Amino acid sequence: MQALEGLRVVDMAAVIAGPGAARYLADFGADVVKVEPPTGDGTRRLGWKDTDGESFMWKLVGRNKRAVVLDLKTAEGMRRMRRLIATADVLVENSRPGALERLGLDPSHLLRDHPRLVVLRLTGFGQDGPYAGRAGFATLAEAMSGFAAINGEPDGQPLLPPIALTDEVAALAGAYAVMVALRHRDRTGEGQVVDVNLLESMLQIMGALPSAYAHLGYLQPRLGAGIPYSVPRNTYRCADERWIAVSTSTDSIAHRVLALVGLGDDPRFRDFDGRLAHRAELDAAMRDWCAARPSEVVLEAFDRAEAAIAPVYTMADLMDDPHVVARGSIVETEGIRMQGVVARLSRTPGEVRHPGRPLGADTEAVFAELDDPEP
Repeated sequence: MQALEGLRVVDMAAVIAGPGAARYLADFGADVVKVEPPTGDGTRRLGWKDTDGESFMWKLVGRNKRAVVLDLKTAEGMRRMRRLIATADVLVENSRPGALERLGLDPSHLLRDHPRLVVLRLTGFGQDGPYAGRAGFATLAEAMSGFAAINGEPDGQPLLPPIALTDEVAALAGAYAVMVALRHRDRTGEGQVVDVNLLESMLQIMGALPSAYAHLGYLQPRLGAGIPYSVPRNTYRCADERWIAVSTSTDSIAHRVLALVGLGDDPRFRDFDGRLAHRAELDAAMRDWCAARPSEVVLEAFDRAEAAIAPVYTMADLMDDPHVVARGSIVETEGIRMQGVVARLSRTPGEVRHPGRPLGADTEAVFAELDDPEP
């Protein structure tokens, strides 16, 4: 058995964050029923597409789920939706606050009728507060959380991440929060509403920066690939035009790196404070040292010194990496290659059983399983 076998999740969310949370539950055996309108989830048409015309993003986010079509604008669609929710342990939605209530699926009413239900509401800004009614897009959270402000070159523009970072972070937070709520439900019989939002999910990954500003007035500047509390920590170009990434976040590794590049006796770099105070000089020395050697020589020298280094990979490099191959980090299911399950459990491992299914592929099968023909 998988860890979440026997758990039913109704996923009526759209795009990435809400459906992503449901996907993490599906990976560990939950029966996730993905409910889409007749036009399908927009993720099916988002980005690069397979030969069947559906996107690889859909095949990832929709994986391990059963695909059901319901038109919730019709009485029959709502009747079937209520039947489905009556069998569910978890409902996942990501409409703006109030939209679910206007649809006739007020969570307070659902919990009255199904007291063991857990309702995950994943929005841009949360269920209350001045911004609750705003459209929730990852870009807004990346801008408002302080994340974009610290990304980019010192004299350049604030940079947004080139991937759906906030959606993926919020998906993990949502799956985690659902499991906490289910733990409480299983102990007490009480379901509840779980309020997760994009802005606060991004705020969680900002580390101690909120505290540093609140108590010290510190505002982190843009440092390119640098980080304010560890030098050298950057990417450097080697003589063969390949890039490597270096971290020296512990004193012992920093000393080994300095010795390797011929700066071990320089008193300016003896401790963290000295290295931070002379960031420009130390980074310049690192750039020169790496630029004079091909990447293979640099990587081997760092490995011998037991220092922290890695090549900067493209996706093509990653796919061919022997560690990634040995671990099975990329899996193939029904001819589609994608990342595997995020965590490995020794007794109840997750599994990628199939990619996102065709629109409405499981509608009749799912409703044929429901015993009671009425809600």
